[in-house]
Amino acid sequence: MTTTYAALLRGINVGGAKKVPMAELRTLLTDLGHGAVRTHLNSGNAVFASESDDPDALAADLERAIEAHFGFSVACMVRDGAYLRAVADACPFPADQLEGKQLHATFFSAPVTAARFAGIGAEGFLPEEFRLGDRVLYLYAPDGLGRSKLAEALSRPAVLKGVDATSRNWNTVKALVELVGA
Repeated sequence: MTTTYAALLRGINVGGAKKVPMAELRTLLTDLGHGAVRTHLNSGNAVFASESDDPDALAADLERAIEAHFGFSVACMVRDGAYLRAVADACPFPADQLEGKQLHATFFSAPVTAARFAGIGAEGFLPEEFRLGDRVLYLYAPDGLGRSKLAEALSRPAVLKGVDATSRNWNTVKALVELVGA
């Protein structure tokens, strides 16, 4: 059975570092045997179909292919359409009432618990807020991610130790849900 997945690449095409042209990413995914390969934006979002039912193995294969082709490592998270739809449906913030730049989803490579974020002191960042979901953190940042002090605190290496994370604004989350047909 074929499953449609989204690959979320962390930290590419930002500030001139780790350049991964989307055409080359599509070729890499096709060369790995995947079908219906498409990319969204220039920030590391790809959608593809695969016979595999192991998203972690797909992510590891893509990470190896990127390192072999480009010469640098990139953390990849692969999620199926059902997962992305569940993330969108479980959003604890009124997504339909917010601008896409005000709401973000940070995807994690593994489950995280509230204990990881206990030292943040979230009340000091209001009106910014965050909530945890299934391998995802929802962030409400009314002035956008670039100005968010809470996003800065949440992404400190000491907080994220041992887990990879990559963020997408809500417009991108919605687009990925549509692209995977969920």
